[in-house]
Amino acid sequence: MLHNYIHGVTHFDDQGRPEPPIAANEQDTLVGYLEFQRATLEWKTRGLDANGLAHTTAASSMTLAGLLKHMAYVEDHWFSGFMLDLPKMAPWSEVNWNENPDWEWESAVRDMPGTVRAQWQTSVERSREVLQKLLDATSRGTAVSDPLGVLAQRAWPNGERPSLRWILVHMIEEYARHNGHADLLREAVDGQTGE
Repeated sequence: MLHNYIHGVTHFDDQGRPEPPIAANEQDTLVGYLEFQRATLEWKTRGLDANGLAHTTAASSMTLAGLLKHMAYVEDHWFSGFMLDLPKMAPWSEVNWNENPDWEWESAVRDMPGTVRAQWQTSVERSREVLQKLLDATSRGTAVSDPLGVLAQRAWPNGERPSLRWILVHMIEEYARHNGHADLLREAVDGQTGE
């Protein structure tokens, strides 16, 4: 589902992914590319059962289930965690990250496919709501000339706070890198290829 912060006509490709706008402002372009990358991960994991989602290739232990759960964590970490400074929510709040820093990757293969997909979809929807809230707040009569320049409420240990622009670009990079992994994993599962 696309939200009202993406303006103009949206076209969908053969896999059902929303094409990023080709002549839009910075905000719509960044959000468009993030939505495209999200839709790519959904496409690469679409229709797979537990065995398909748990499949590995070469020497890597990475799985499509792990990618979904990792990206669910990343969505919550950056949008709810950094932008709004909210505490970790379940299931992330229940994990001892010092003992198992790769928990989301490792635990995903034990989850039912519907559970791992639902967690990712829930996290994406939360992120969309946070983004919409931030963009709405900066467009309602406030003196913010650069909505994407709004700083996160949470800071890094050195005191610096990333901008919403930085987080959007980082999320596009994170999805794009992992979607490359998803391409290889999906091809190893059933031979499906495509960008």
